[in-house]
Amino acid sequence: MALAFSPLMPLARSMLNLPKFSFKAVRVDRESECEGIDRSLSEAGGTLVKLPAGVTEDVLAGAVSDADLLLVSHAPVTARVIESAKKLKGIVKYGVGIDNIDIDAAKLRRIPVVNVPDYAEETVAEGAFTLMIALMKKVTVIDRAVHESGWIVPEPKWRGLDLAGRTLGLVGAGRIGRSMARMAQGFRMRVVGYSPRVDAKTMAEAGIEKRHDLRAMLSECDVVSIHAVLRPETRHMIGFAELSAMKPTAYLINTARGAIVDETALLHALRERWIAGAALDVYGREPLNRDDHPLRSLYDMDNVILFPHLTFYTAEAIARLEEETLKRCFEILAGKPVRVKSHDPRLRAQDCGVVFE
Repeated sequence: MALAFSPLMPLARSMLNLPKFSFKAVRVDRESECEGIDRSLSEAGGTLVKLPAGVTEDVLAGAVSDADLLLVSHAPVTARVIESAKKLKGIVKYGVGIDNIDIDAAKLRRIPVVNVPDYAEETVAEGAFTLMIALMKKVTVIDRAVHESGWIVPEPKWRGLDLAGRTLGLVGAGRIGRSMARMAQGFRMRVVGYSPRVDAKTMAEAGIEKRHDLRAMLSECDVVSIHAVLRPETRHMIGFAELSAMKPTAYLINTARGAIVDETALLHALRERWIAGAALDVYGREPLNRDDHPLRSLYDMDNVILFPHLTFYTAEAIARLEEETLKRCFEILAGKPVRVKSHDPRLRAQDCGVVFE
C-alpha cells in the first residue's frame, strides 16, 4: 500500500529559491510516497530516479553509478552499491535507523551518510502509548466482538486493567523512551528502564528508575516497551530467557525494530502464554503477510495487536521528515558539510563532509 506524504512545509518550499543544480538523485523505497521531496528535487534541477523497495543490488548499483545523491528508507545499501557510485556526494536516510547502510564502506569512499533522527520522537512514543492502552483495555478484541455481535455484556474475558499503579519497563531510554516515560507518569505509572548507554542521572531526570540487569527488570514489569536502537549487541536481546522472565500477566510492545526481539521465541511465548499479549509495529521481515511469513500465525492470536510499521505516520511527523530531508539534500548538493543530528556513534565516527549538532 502506498503512503501519501503530506505537502511541504513553507521552509522546505523556500529552498527552491536557491540556484538550480544539475544533478541526479536516486530515491529507493518509492512505495513510501514523498511527493514534496520528489517535487522539490525535480524543481531544483535534478533528474530523479525512483526505485522500489525490492530492488536488486545489481539494479541499484547501476542506478547510482552516475548519481550525485542517494535517498533511502529501508532498502539495503551495500558496499558493492557504494563502490559503484563514482560521483556520489552523500547518502540521506529519510528516517532514523541506519542498519541497512554499510557505513564503513561509505567512510572508505569519503561519502557522508546522514539520517533524520528527531522527526517522530513524540509521534512514535504516542504510538507506543496508544498500543499499550489498547492492550490493557482490550480495545481491539472488544471492538471486533461488538462489530460481530452488536453488543456484549460484562464478563471476565472482557475485563481490562488500570494503568495507574502498574509498572512500565523501558528497554532503551533515549529520546523516544523518555517521552514514553513522561506520558506514563501522567497516568500515575511507575517507570523503570534498562539502557546501558544512558546514565542513571539522565534517566532519573525523566522519572525512570535505572536497572542494570535486563532480566531482573523484566520480571517486575506489567508492560515492557522497546525503544532501543538496532545494533549487533541489541539484535535478539529479547529472547527465550528474557520472555520467560516476564510475568504471565505482562504485555510486550515493540515500536523500535523487529530484530531486537527473537521472533521465534516471541511466537513460543505467546502460544504458551508466558506473557499475556503483545503489540507490534515492527517485524524482522517486512511486510508481514498471511501466506509465507514466519510470523503469519500472529494473525490468529486475539492477544496480539498488529500495526504495519506506521506509528511514525502522522501529518505533523511527515512534514518534519520532508523538511529535514530536503535540508540535508541541499546541504550535500551545495557542497556544504551535511548536518548530522544523530548521536549514533556510527554516524559520529565520520570525518569527511559532515558537521555535528
